[in-house]
Amino acid sequence: MNIVTLLPFIVLIGAMFLMTRSAKRKQQAAAQMRNDMQPGTGVRTIGGMYATVKEVNEETVLLDAGPGVELLFAKNSIGAVLGDDEYNRIVHGIEHDLKTDEAVVPDDASSLTETDEPSDDASAASDDKPIDLGKKDAADEPADETEAAEVKAEEEPKKIDGESDAK
Repeated sequence: MNIVTLLPFIVLIGAMFLMTRSAKRKQQAAAQMRNDMQPGTGVRTIGGMYATVKEVNEETVLLDAGPGVELLFAKNSIGAVLGDDEYNRIVHGIEHDLKTDEAVVPDDASSLTETDEPSDDASAASDDKPIDLGKKDAADEPADETEAAEVKAEEEPKKIDGESDAK
């Protein structure tokens, strides 16, 4: 046989060896992570549930999912062991930030627009006078046709004898 005909098979076997080797490394790392679990550690199951480890046995893990809720899981069902900061951030919404000297951005925009000294533009814009946009309110409009005719008749000036409509 020629070496050229064997080359595709050699490349295929080499690729399969590399893929199985990396998969085996990932499995060993996951097994080591599961074996290193300690009571009080936050974990995420493969189903996406977050809980705290209460007890670790040879094949099972007892998880505390909340007050009075204890669940027994197989060790293989633990997807990730989380650090304290990450677990508190995800489950309790507590942000642990060491940079407390930075300015805090307020939740509302009102403090961003306030100034220490009022300017002429700011005082003019803050007046509480309503602005007429030329729209009528629904309460100002007549409810039926007879009221509309009466309102229209009141708005038109009264004609005196001898006056014509032409101007």
